[in-house]
Amino acid sequence: MRVIGIESSCDETAVAIYDGDRGLLSHRLHSQVAMHQAYGGIVPELASRDHVRRLLPLVREALADAASGRESIDGVAYTAGPGLIGALLVGAGFARSLAYAWDRPAVGVHHLEGHLLAPLLEANPPAFPFLALLVSGGHTQLVDVAGLGRYRILGESLDDAAGEAFDKTAKLLGLPYPGGAALAQLAERGRGGQFAFPRPMLDRPGLEFSFSGLKTAALVALRGRVLDEQTRADVARAFQEAVVATLVEKSRRALLITGHRRLVVAGGVGANLALREQLRALGRDSGAELYFPRPEFCTDNGAMIALAGCLRLQAGMPYASAVSARATWELGTDLTTGV
Repeated sequence: MRVIGIESSCDETAVAIYDGDRGLLSHRLHSQVAMHQAYGGIVPELASRDHVRRLLPLVREALADAASGRESIDGVAYTAGPGLIGALLVGAGFARSLAYAWDRPAVGVHHLEGHLLAPLLEANPPAFPFLALLVSGGHTQLVDVAGLGRYRILGESLDDAAGEAFDKTAKLLGLPYPGGAALAQLAERGRGGQFAFPRPMLDRPGLEFSFSGLKTAALVALRGRVLDEQTRADVARAFQEAVVATLVEKSRRALLITGHRRLVVAGGVGANLALREQLRALGRDSGAELYFPRPEFCTDNGAMIALAGCLRLQAGMPYASAVSARATWELGTDLTTGV
């Protein structure tokens, strides 16, 4: 089974080819970061138009890299949601057209399912079941993964996602868009103990998250101060420490509650080095095995979509027969039935 995967949910256009026997054969990605930087954030209309320009050349490049012709492709997978609806519709319409022209099935994939399965692209993939910490710009969730398509959300952010809080705090610090990675780099030069930020919702039981107050705490800490480079670095370090401590503690609780001994970390913030270090320490203390996708597969990519589509086709799972795209889509609900 060989599947081409198309990702266009936000500001990356990505195409990949995955083979059920040989693994990942190729992946291509075009980032729109440079285009959106002038605006300090993503402009949905510009994102959609750029996907239109980029998809066909990327498909040709991915096929060439994989030494695959259209006759060797058994299915087309695409991100059906959640995401920017215009961007999603570009990818969905393109994928459906490709599948129709090639007389192949087209499978709509949940974007977060792609992230959850991304560690299966690695040489040492986790076996089902496992606990997943999915932490990105749009989502922060702890998910009980029983198997393919069998997901139960244990806890999630009640307001800002961790990645969103990173980006907003980076903007307060005068860092360029996208700010999450820049804040992490700045934090490396920060001094410990200069600022004390709260650990949101650790003073109560449960697995829910909240990061909007932490962002506000950073704003208050900066107010009235001369923002020299060292002060900015100290704030960045304190902010990152608070986010990481919260994510690690909630993961520890979830491991205890579920009894799982495998923890998958996925999503763009999963590439954060401080978070990885602290979660590895958690794994050593708790006896849990840790699984991370390589950094290039933490952020949005076509490889995870191609993989998810391949697994779904191999399992004989149903798929919608028309173009499907959803700006919002709860993880665990089916695209064909909505339940």
